[in-house]
Amino acid sequence: MNWGAPRIHGELLKLGLAVAQSSVAKYMVKRRRPPSQRWCTFLHNHAPDIAAMDLFVVPTIGFKLLYAFVIVRLDRRDLVWINVTTNPNAEWIARQIRKHSRGMKLHAT
Repeated sequence: MNWGAPRIHGELLKLGLAVAQSSVAKYMVKRRRPPSQRWCTFLHNHAPDIAAMDLFVVPTIGFKLLYAFVIVRLDRRDLVWINVTTNPNAEWIARQIRKHSRGMKLHAT
C-alpha cells in the first residue's frame, strides 16, 4: 500500500479533520534514496556481458523441421553461437549454453 499525501488527506477527511493536502505533504517524511541507475546506463555498463538467446524453427524444402539455437552478444550485435538439430531437448540446449559460456570472456568493470 502506498500511503502518499492524497491518501492520508482522504483518510483525515473521513475522520472529520479539515486539513489541506498540501499541509499533509509538507509534514510527511521525505525518503532520501540514492539516485537509481537508469535503464540506458545499466545497458551501457553491462552490455559486454549480456547475450540474447533464441530457439526457432526452420522449415526445409523437404517439409522437415530443423530447430536453430542462436546466441547474440548485445554490445556488438555479433552472432556468437549457432547450432541446428532435428530434435531439441533440455539437455541439448543446456549443452549449447555451456559450450558458449566457456568461450565468453568476462569483462572487468
